[in-house]
Amino acid sequence: MKYAVAIDGPAGAGKSSIAKEVSKRLGFIYVDTGALYRTVALYLLNNGIKADEIDKIEEALKHIEVSMEHKEDGQHVFLCGEDVSHLIRTEPVSMMASTTSALPVVRKFLFDLQVQMAEKYNVIMDGRDIGTVVLPNAQVKIFLTATAEDRAKRRMLEYKAKGQEADFDKILEDIIKRDYQDMNRATSPLKKAEDAILLDTTGNEFSQSVELMMNTIKSRLSI
Repeated sequence: MKYAVAIDGPAGAGKSSIAKEVSKRLGFIYVDTGALYRTVALYLLNNGIKADEIDKIEEALKHIEVSMEHKEDGQHVFLCGEDVSHLIRTEPVSMMASTTSALPVVRKFLFDLQVQMAEKYNVIMDGRDIGTVVLPNAQVKIFLTATAEDRAKRRMLEYKAKGQEADFDKILEDIIKRDYQDMNRATSPLKKAEDAILLDTTGNEFSQSVELMMNTIKSRLSI
């Protein structure tokens, strides 16, 4: 029997970093579904295809190959054979992914890949609709959140740590806009599954959030 942990929540809540660390400790495979959608968004941006050009997107998907590989330093994402793990972490790609990930053609394109991974491995999978759509039968469902201000503060610190310019007000504005897009899209909007456990990490240190998620998962799976 394979274990599946579904983690949903808004942008900047720490889903990826926390889930990545918890996966490592539990020996589970971490699946960052947001990275998959960002990879598709990167391809569209590189080819000058706009989010509302559905016919062009549908045609482009025929030429896109997305895969994941787990290495010593974590999960790597490949686009048509090229490692794009770092290229997909920009704001333009993030905003494009927020829009295009709502398109049925894009969701269908990546849905099977996500489900297959959950069938093969013990997984912790994070995204926007994992507990509600992708893995509705996951043994553990978590909705991870924090205030918009707290999330913006964390994102700003991440940028500064990488030596990048960071403007708090602009980051906060982008996060609020992203929240609205994710929660109000017609297809698979961001929402808490009825049986999901709400974890609010506002004000937490990273280690506190990791312990909170670890304890929640272990208590539910009895491991």
